[in-house]
Amino acid sequence: MKNIFKIILLSVAVLGLNSCTEEKILDTTPINNISDKDAFSSPSLIASSMNGVYNAAAVGQYTSTNSNGGRGYIWGAAFVEQGDCRGEDVINTATFYQLTYTATYDATTANNVYYWVDAYRLINRCNLMIEGVTGAVAKGTITAAVGNDYIGQAKFMRAITHFELLNYFARCYNFTAAGDHLGIPYREVGINTQADIDAESVKPRNTVAECYTKILADLNEAESLITTTGIAKASKNAAVAFKTRVFLQKRDWANVIVEGTKLNGKQTLTANPGDVFVLANNLSNTESIFSIQHSNTINPTSNGALASMYGGRRLVAVSPIIWRNTKWLTDDKRRNAVVLPAVSPTAMIQNSGGRIYTNKYKDQVTFTDATPVIRYAEVLLNMAEAQARTGDLTNALINLNKVRNRSLATPATQAYTALGLSTIALMVDAILTERRIEFLMEGRRWSDIQRLEKDDLAPTAGIPAKMANAIPAVADYTLGTEYSGPRTVFAIPADNFKFLWPIPQLEMNTNKSLTQNPGW
Repeated sequence: MKNIFKIILLSVAVLGLNSCTEEKILDTTPINNISDKDAFSSPSLIASSMNGVYNAAAVGQYTSTNSNGGRGYIWGAAFVEQGDCRGEDVINTATFYQLTYTATYDATTANNVYYWVDAYRLINRCNLMIEGVTGAVAKGTITAAVGNDYIGQAKFMRAITHFELLNYFARCYNFTAAGDHLGIPYREVGINTQADIDAESVKPRNTVAECYTKILADLNEAESLITTTGIAKASKNAAVAFKTRVFLQKRDWANVIVEGTKLNGKQTLTANPGDVFVLANNLSNTESIFSIQHSNTINPTSNGALASMYGGRRLVAVSPIIWRNTKWLTDDKRRNAVVLPAVSPTAMIQNSGGRIYTNKYKDQVTFTDATPVIRYAEVLLNMAEAQARTGDLTNALINLNKVRNRSLATPATQAYTALGLSTIALMVDAILTERRIEFLMEGRRWSDIQRLEKDDLAPTAGIPAKMANAIPAVADYTLGTEYSGPRTVFAIPADNFKFLWPIPQLEMNTNKSLTQNPGW
């Protein structure tokens, strides 16, 4: 048997493979033909196994016939691109993301199929890592302290990957009062034998509530066990930050605040909003908490890398729907643009012939930009929303303005005030708009649409209407008024079956215990 570097033959129900195959896993120091029984036999091999987990998260494998690697499923670039293109704040300018953008996917569409496939591949690697390290500690190959660090990192990756799948294949937590509607299978067993395959291939979907319980348990253990620091690897701070995201979507406002407060003094915003995206600063700034590292050999290539798709190829534009939102002030620093073909390391926007694209991802040659997964700005806005919803408008305003003010030309006169945001509804609306501006082209829009489906203050009520799938007219970007032109990609109500992605058909064919999402 091959080990996790040339991974074991598995069925689709377990790891997302349509048939028995080998998968090459990238590693910073590639190792070929290591047997699975030897993969955890030395400290160096165990370290390589952990690196393999991160590198697989960065690249994945898009379609079973693409032996040259993937397009960034699930954490390298695809979660940004899919999360953006499901929302209304970007425009798909060509046909590359059309099925996602126009919700014309089905149970065989590659984008959503491989979101599922590569996620479960990654989850299995995490489970194999946990089991292999546990055995290595028992044998004395590594110390318990070193082993716990690896286990914590693997549990972090397992938790966030399950959580990401929930956002696309399941309804929001409060869809039912107890969260007892269908979630996804939560896999905690490493699969490398036929017996494992047989057992896991009949595993049904856990409820959403069960998934959240397991996700939070994994994140709590990650926080307790991890000693590794830095942005490119899971850390205690990353586990805490992610808990604010999970609790926000669970609508557990009190725990959002508890977790966010833990990061006071441990993370800070950068002085300028664009500092996080200066290429040299991607993995060495005070604001980024967890990002996926890429190199010139480990990246989603020109068909997936953010700097290619959003930058050089300009396949996704900023939509005038958000560009002309009047809460986004015209002199906001997040509008600072480089007019192509000039180059700027700090500008956050590209202006190409009057059309607006992001400049957050800059390396259009070797695709080494890190993919931002969670930043401190999100933690602050998560806290602000939780504070607002519990009636603490004073602290909600403070945290909202922390994020917004650094982008304002004159904060003394332009900052939000208690008088202007005097009700919970007004405060929450301002925070949600700020999220759209701050995390534009970072893949966060879909998660907000999904979690707010049944919100009492700002329900999204489905996938919003969008501008046409095409290169927009230059005139559509004229500032001064809200965009009021046509939105020819019509809204999809939340009760429409297309609001959720279908469980991939290849998974349904293999695991007869699964229930398909209604309508598919």
